[in-house]
Amino acid sequence: MASTNPFEDFDRKMREILAQSPARDLEKNLRALLASAFSRLDLVTREEFDVQREVLVRTRAKLQELEARLAELEQKAEGKGRKAE
Repeated sequence: MASTNPFEDFDRKMREILAQSPARDLEKNLRALLASAFSRLDLVTREEFDVQREVLVRTRAKLQELEARLAELEQKAEGKGRKAE
C-alpha cells in the first residue's frame, strides 16, 4: 500500500536518490572536515559551560560574603583603636 501523502513520497524518493549519489559522500566529507576544524578550536560543551558558570556564581557569592566580613572586622578594629587613644 502506497503512502497517500505526496510530500512523504517525495521525501522518500529524494532520500533514495541522495543515498545513491555523490552528494552523500560530499555530506560525509563535509561533516568530517567540520568535525576536524571544531576539534582544533578551544571549545567547551554547553554542560561544561553551565558547570563553570555555577562555580563562578558561587565564587562571587563567597567573595561578597568575605568582603562584608572584612568590612565588619575593619570597623571593629577602628572602634577599638579609637577607644585606646
